[in-house]
Amino acid sequence: MNKRDIHDILETISMIQKENLDIRTVTMGISLTDCIRSDMDATCAAVYDKITTSAKRLVEVAEEISKEYGVPIINKRISVTPISMLAANGDPVKLALTLEKAGKSTGVNFIGGYSALVHKGFCKGDLALINSIPEALASTTLVCSSVNVATTRAGINMDAVALMGKIIKQTAEATKDQDCFGCAKLVVFANAVEDNPFMAGAFHGVGEPDCVINVGVSGPGVVQAALKKAGDCDLTEVAEIVKKTAFKITRVGQLVATEAARRLGVPFGIVDLSLAPTPAIGDSVAHILEEMGLERCGGCGTTAALALLNDAVKKGGIMASSHVGGLSGAFIPVSEDAGMIDAARCGALKLEKLEAMTAVCSVGLDMIVIPGDTPAEVISALIADEAAIGVINSKTTAVRVIPAIGKQVGDELAFGGLWGSGPVMEISRYSPARFIGRGGRIPAPIQSLKN
Repeated sequence: MNKRDIHDILETISMIQKENLDIRTVTMGISLTDCIRSDMDATCAAVYDKITTSAKRLVEVAEEISKEYGVPIINKRISVTPISMLAANGDPVKLALTLEKAGKSTGVNFIGGYSALVHKGFCKGDLALINSIPEALASTTLVCSSVNVATTRAGINMDAVALMGKIIKQTAEATKDQDCFGCAKLVVFANAVEDNPFMAGAFHGVGEPDCVINVGVSGPGVVQAALKKAGDCDLTEVAEIVKKTAFKITRVGQLVATEAARRLGVPFGIVDLSLAPTPAIGDSVAHILEEMGLERCGGCGTTAALALLNDAVKKGGIMASSHVGGLSGAFIPVSEDAGMIDAARCGALKLEKLEAMTAVCSVGLDMIVIPGDTPAEVISALIADEAAIGVINSKTTAVRVIPAIGKQVGDELAFGGLWGSGPVMEISRYSPARFIGRGGRIPAPIQSLKN
């Protein structure tokens, strides 16, 4: 072993021990298209058998790899075919309960795919599933749900947008005895991707293999430490440091992904390069932006700093993995990022600034707590705004908001663990009801015509 290899090994050990480097998730995607039967009970039985057979060694293998290589693997997850495709002939909640049972049997942390893709319109199963989301999420602990309401090629389905505002409110009410936690497991997308390993938005796309391993890496603390060590260099050098650091982080993800796929006997899908923060000190995307020179995340300059970070992460990471996918970039979930939480608490970070940041980050308005009495049409309009950013810019955007029932601006909502906590943020009360009530579709933008 040469000196360079020894240096790389020691550097990686330091990243793990001191800078919160981890593999955020090893996610097994499983196709359920061969589980559709003539009645719902038979479909549920087939779904349970397929998941428990495919993923029976997932947790065991992930823990073996973590122990052997000394790399923390925080979550083991499953994503499945959008359940709306299986939901036309019965009660979709039965499928949610089946996913819950299968998830507990395999020992995973979460199972995603209680989902519908309705960017151009609804099928019977889509409507059944969407209307069942509040009950399904209130009845389960592991199941996560997502709905795609827009794409650059199709435009924005405003009927779906209007419906999802109501569904989010109903989900908050259905889980108010759990601090409205159901909404933390529900995300509304524009341009959803089919190989995302992160919850709550993971589902197994129809273009994916029958079974596949996708890995999501994390390492905001590593990037922050590298920038701190570099001192007062210019922004070109900042970008270079982030690129080099992202490369090192992604190599760890590539190793874990290929080894997990080999041991499980399934294809390796992608490594998602996203910097996924946590509420832990030293593991924050906001603190990276502040290390670049901002007094506080949310102030002027935040969007520019985030754009630099997101781009550099992708440039560095893409060279380190043979297959990059998922969302890939920097996440900005308010309640899951210690720096974002502090910035929101002191008033430096507002909802309007977060929306601007979503034009250049990895996803969108994520894990934001709003007053529980926020009208459904306001939530729908927030979704429409975010979808418009995604559609016009040909990128994935999303909304995951939690109407905190019984709480007002300045109150706190705490979930614990990776879900974190955060203050209830102010949202505009001016009514968009007439706009949302028009329904129909916002047409695709001119840049969608690329053939």
